[in-house]
Amino acid sequence: HLSLLVCLLFLGKFACAQADFEKRLQTQFLMAEAGDVIEIPAGTYQISRSLWLDQGKDVTIRGAGMDQTILSFADQAEGAEGIKVTGGSNIVIEDITVLDAIGDAIKTQHVNGIVFRRVNTSWTGRPKKTNGAYGLYPVQCQNVLIEECKAVGASDAGIYVGQSSHIIVRNNVAHHNVTGIEIENSE
Repeated sequence: HLSLLVCLLFLGKFACAQADFEKRLQTQFLMAEAGDVIEIPAGTYQISRSLWLDQGKDVTIRGAGMDQTILSFADQAEGAEGIKVTGGSNIVIEDITVLDAIGDAIKTQHVNGIVFRRVNTSWTGRPKKTNGAYGLYPVQCQNVLIEECKAVGASDAGIYVGQSSHIIVRNNVAHHNVTGIEIENSE
């Protein structure tokens, strides 16, 4: 009985630590100021709602490595994306994995200067139509760079760039998506 009690205490402490981490991370996204670097340490973190950056300027979201910092949205209860960035300029997202988002893994809209570098967006298990539509999804953006990224299991396109200008998409891997890489109405 003592070992069961210790186990329950440990699991409760772990769940509280996860909730505290998510709350701190959400606050960093919401309160980001020009020049901020949101550092996410190595580890696998359960995230229950979309992380949203609105009107950020010169903000970097950086993990410890594509295979080392993992944000799992498998139990997502709120939001349509894993990470959403709207408006702003000069945003860098790098060295991170976003797993099992309820909708699009990472969507950026109306951003001037967005870089995705060494970002993995994946849905685990077999590909299925209930997976999110897009892995990396910059739309209506300017000055887009997507490099050394990976997209797996999207129910539409792993990497989709739409209605954007001045885009570079290079050295990426996309598989088990309906479409690997789709660039539409962009230059």
